[in-house]
Amino acid sequence: MNVDKIREDFPVLSKKVIYFDSACMSLKPVQVIEKMNEYYNEYPACAGRSVHRLGIKLEGEIADARELVKKFINARNSKEIIFTKNTTESINLLANSLNFKKVLLTDKEHNSNSLPWRKFKYGVIKSNQDFTFNLEKFNKGIKDYDLISFVLTSNVDGYNLPAKEIIKIAHENNVKVHFDAAQTVPHQEIDVKKLDVDFISFSGHKMLGPTGTGVFYGKEELLDEMKQFLVGGETVIDSTYTNFVPEPLPAKFEAGLQNYSGIIGLGAAVKYLQKVGLNNIHEHEVKLVKSVNADGLELIGYSGERGIFNFNIPKVTHHEVAHILNYGKNIMVRSGRHCVHPWYNSNNIDGSVRASFYLYNTLDEVKIFNEEIEKLKKLS
Repeated sequence: MNVDKIREDFPVLSKKVIYFDSACMSLKPVQVIEKMNEYYNEYPACAGRSVHRLGIKLEGEIADARELVKKFINARNSKEIIFTKNTTESINLLANSLNFKKVLLTDKEHNSNSLPWRKFKYGVIKSNQDFTFNLEKFNKGIKDYDLISFVLTSNVDGYNLPAKEIIKIAHENNVKVHFDAAQTVPHQEIDVKKLDVDFISFSGHKMLGPTGTGVFYGKEELLDEMKQFLVGGETVIDSTYTNFVPEPLPAKFEAGLQNYSGIIGLGAAVKYLQKVGLNNIHEHEVKLVKSVNADGLELIGYSGERGIFNFNIPKVTHHEVAHILNYGKNIMVRSGRHCVHPWYNSNNIDGSVRASFYLYNTLDEVKIFNEEIEKLKKLS
């Protein structure tokens, strides 16, 4: 993987920033930006409504993007790919479209995969002491639920759940499986057919794509069962004053005018990631984390193979660390509780510093990071 060549595709990196906040928002390559501008410059029309050549061109581009995403996660057909504005909307779509009685969550859920389920009866499975998943406890308690909705890769510490084992146990107990894959899809290969997962959700803005784009995947037969959550333009074939006929998949769930340039840009992001190779990206991120000098730091969460480095420095607050890194060497990290407030509160941790790496980061950048952290340690 030629990281120097990759970096040339990201305009903001010319400003000499060290960007370690990709778990929140990835940078965008010129290929994505140009594809988005193509929409506004060449065919800025409506999809699904107009028979003129601009509308037809746009519909073709959206179909191409949907097919790219389908192949990216190896869905059975493109009807199983629903475009949303982010992972949050995808999860709310699921939570408001099927009648679940009881839902099981992990203790490290992002608020996006925690709050939408609060209207149901729900349980929380606690992690092991080393912050790994407790399969034994899960196996014993799964029968009480009809859906599990788990974060597949934690945005706290980069830990990956044992997905195959979880799905096998859940399906043996007739329990449906949804994964919040926002932190997984940008970094590791996902094959929904091999996994046999029922639903996954992810966002474009974490995988080199535009903001305001997301994907909700579901098995076709389950999507057919789901009620419409948002209705309006493009969601019906016909309507009268008393009833309406819903569109088939995927239009059934894509109400109103969509973020057309974003969807097309998301397709470009998928092509970019496929060209680089997700296995290469994952290996590169793990190598970067291993090169961080953890001596004297308080590690937060899982400490095995991962692409996120989460830590605190004794007697220096997490916000102070982030500010000093930013104003010292333009090192951009995230500080706070990373939208996983229940986990931080239950572990009596006020917050932490998260350095999250991606394909455009370098060992030289980590070296500068290590040097700055050494200076900060002297303040503690």
